Amino acid sequence: MIPLSATLSRVRPSPTMAVTALAAELRAAGRDVIGLGAGEPDFPTPENIRAAGIRAIEDGHTRYTAADGLIELKEAVCAKFHRENGLNYTPAQVTIGSGGKQVLYNALMATLNPGDEVVIPAPYWVSYPDMVRLAGAEPVIVPTRAEDGYRLDPGALDAAITPKTRWVILNSPSNPTGAGYDRAAMRALTDVLMQHPHVWVLTDDIYERLTYDGFEFCTPAQVEPGLIDRTLTMNGVSKAYAMTGWRIGYGAGPEPLIAAIRKLQSQSTSNPCTISQWAAIEALTGPQHFIAENNRTFARRRDLVLSALRDIDGIDCPTPQGAFYVFPSIAGLIGRKTAAGRSIDTDEAFATALLEEAGVAVVFGAAFGLSPCFRVSYATSDAALKEACARITDFCAALR
Repeated sequence: MIPLSATLSRVRPSPTMAVTALAAELRAAGRDVIGLGAGEPDFPTPENIRAAGIRAIEDGHTRYTAADGLIELKEAVCAKFHRENGLNYTPAQVTIGSGGKQVLYNALMATLNPGDEVVIPAPYWVSYPDMVRLAGAEPVIVPTRAEDGYRLDPGALDAAITPKTRWVILNSPSNPTGAGYDRAAMRALTDVLMQHPHVWVLTDDIYERLTYDGFEFCTPAQVEPGLIDRTLTMNGVSKAYAMTGWRIGYGAGPEPLIAAIRKLQSQSTSNPCTISQWAAIEALTGPQHFIAENNRTFARRRDLVLSALRDIDGIDCPTPQGAFYVFPSIAGLIGRKTAAGRSIDTDEAFATALLEEAGVAVVFGAAFGLSPCFRVSYATSDAALKEACARITDFCAALR
């Protein structure tokens, strides 16, 4: 057997992808499984964007581009940041990756060394800590509280920063909680960061356009322009434009950082899919009306799930401001047994039993760094959500 890298032992496979794969396997084996694990809109990619991809093929745009993306797409990204966020970048300050995940990974790999620290609020997207570990650095996890809406407390942020801190990762609206930072909450964090000039900010804004109830999105460098020279602002087309499989993310930041990312990407994947880049240009520059229409659907689904879960004894669930997840606490269910006799002593045990006994796939809270909870993605049909919630209700009612 070939010996594996010691670095690989520092990380685990993505739990969210594992849950989705397991649900698919069970369905293929004939099981009736409803998957609430995938963070993927169930809407089709809009027709004009699909047409742009087809047009790119027909026009012969099927060859390599610059390693970190088309200049035309970088210009569209610059226009987006200026128009929607009041941030001014040049194409030389923009990188295009094969999904937002690659942009984040490249930034961490290009800047971290052994002994460095990265502050990450929990719950967090499952990949943040493992990407930090792959880069040889250490994640510093700062728990948040449901009673604070799962938002990072400024005092806790300040206490977590040390001379070794290289980055702070912020994600608003959040995966897995849907928590968003309004301008006042973001200002409280940026005020702390301005006191620590050696700390850089990596902001994951992938759910920027998916917000509800009048919540107004803001990004750190927009709230505090003094941070722009040490902030990487990451975004992408996957979520708002239902383009998860097209794999286009982008980031903007100081030119030396972007050059380092470009250098790394030139020796790993090189350019993202050329056809997807042309489709992403259409996404950023074409009609945007469908986003509000989709958000109304997401908001209705969110409220459907919240109403059902809050009626279950032992479950507590804050209201998300954005994204398409809810992150309920099951503290009141720990210590019970299922109808089949399984002990619910952890949120992973809860999720496993829910899948095996009720046919509902969710992701356990420990995967996101905060227990005892689980994540539900409501980016699926109303019918599937209603049936899944009914199964969760019956499953919990049978606990003893």
